[in-house]
Amino acid sequence: MSLDKSLKSKSTLVRARNVLKRAERIEKLKFEDRWVEGQGALGLPKVRVEKISIGKKKKKKKDEDEE
Repeated sequence: MSLDKSLKSKSTLVRARNVLKRAERIEKLKFEDRWVEGQGALGLPKVRVEKISIGKKKKKKKDEDEE
């Protein structure tokens, strides 16, 4: 039986969320220099959330010349 992908990581708290709170969106907009002071907190522009993908380990190739 295979293991679910959510159970494979060591820490489940590191998982990225796809929905940010309003304060987190404003903080991210300030970081990207897209926030104007005095701007209303409602109707904020969209903020992209990067997903971290964990790839499979690459297999080491054995040199046939050495054998």
